[in-house]
This record gives sequence, C-alpha cells and structure tokens, in this order.
Amino acid sequence: MKKSLFSKVLSKEAFERLARVRSVNPELAGQVDVYLLQIYQSGKLKDAVHDSQLKEMLRYLSVAGQKKTIIKRA
Repeated sequence: MKKSLFSKVLSKEAFERLARVRSVNPELAGQVDVYLLQIYQSGKLKDAVHDSQLKEMLRYLSVAGQKKTIIKRA
C-alpha cells in the first residue's frame, strides 16, 4: 500500500531518490515516509512532491536528527 501511495504522491525522480536513500539510510527514509504520510493524510499535499522538494525534506530531517557532541575540559 505504501509503495502505491508514494508512487502517486512523489514524482518519478523523487520516488527513485527515496529508494536510493532507503538503501543507504533506512532510518532517514523512514522519517520521510512518516512525514509524507502525515501531510498526505492532513490534506496539505496538493501536487506531487518533486525531487527538489524531497531534497529539502531530506536536508531538514537529516539536520534535525543530528546529535551535537560537546566536550568539556576541566
């Protein structure tokens, strides 16, 4: 079901990019899946998501998921 929904919601290029991301970083792809499902179900998704829009989502979600390490020296 998810695959058929994403093929409708994503452009061909975006669908292929997400498949490549899924093979390299399944956690990030899962976050994108959840985000896309949320905006689709809320009715905020008017047109198909293009590759450039998917890139922005990936950037945002990858930056949001990064952890910062602070080393304090005594």
